[in-house]
Amino acid sequence: MFSFLKKNPVKKLNKQYEAKLEQAMHAQRNGDIRGYSMLTAEAEAILSQIKALEKAETH
Repeated sequence: MFSFLKKNPVKKLNKQYEAKLEQAMHAQRNGDIRGYSMLTAEAEAILSQIKALEKAETH
């Protein structure tokens, strides 16, 4: 009945994903390649969660 009041987990994950990508970009610019690769891997994990949630919502 009040489904419009529920928070959208995909929206929250999208914000986390964008933040990780921005952190990775700054790490790369500062020459921290190891940090860049770790942050990029975390961002990819978040992206896979987003895709899984979106796939579950469509079914």
